[in-house]
Amino acid sequence: MFRVGLGFDNHRLANGRPLWIGGLEIPAPVGELAHSDGDVLLHALTDALLGAVAAGDIGEHFPDSDPRWKDQPSALFLRHAATLVREKGFLLVNVDATILLEKVKLSPYKRVIAEKVRELLRDTWDLDPGAISIKAKTMEGCDAVGAGEAIVAQVVVLLEKSQASNNL
Repeated sequence: MFRVGLGFDNHRLANGRPLWIGGLEIPAPVGELAHSDGDVLLHALTDALLGAVAAGDIGEHFPDSDPRWKDQPSALFLRHAATLVREKGFLLVNVDATILLEKVKLSPYKRVIAEKVRELLRDTWDLDPGAISIKAKTMEGCDAVGAGEAIVAQVVVLLEKSQASNNL
């Protein structure tokens, strides 16, 4: 049995904030304006994993109204979702992610981001390096992303029911 999960996240950008993508701080004059560290890639990946097993979304597990999650690293949210998915008897097959960001070029960081995401998931799954795809796009000057005011991440995951599991 296979399951597909789709995740999406966006945040406004603000001067003087750190830019976190995939658990890495990317050198930039702007960063996400968010309750947690604002890592759009990890937020979208968390939602994709949760959605694939019908376990709600990141806001249900880590509401921004709860002060415990203020300025927390998004790796915490991702690890929670990964553990929940594994407990339901699923293996992660692959991750396909697209980051939309206009003024900070991500090409030099894509491989490093993919490896960092793989590292963050290593306690749950030992993924092949080719199982995580990170793509970066601009919006060609369109909308808030194109104006340099926002960042977006879209993620698709494929899960496979573990042969050893008969949960779910």
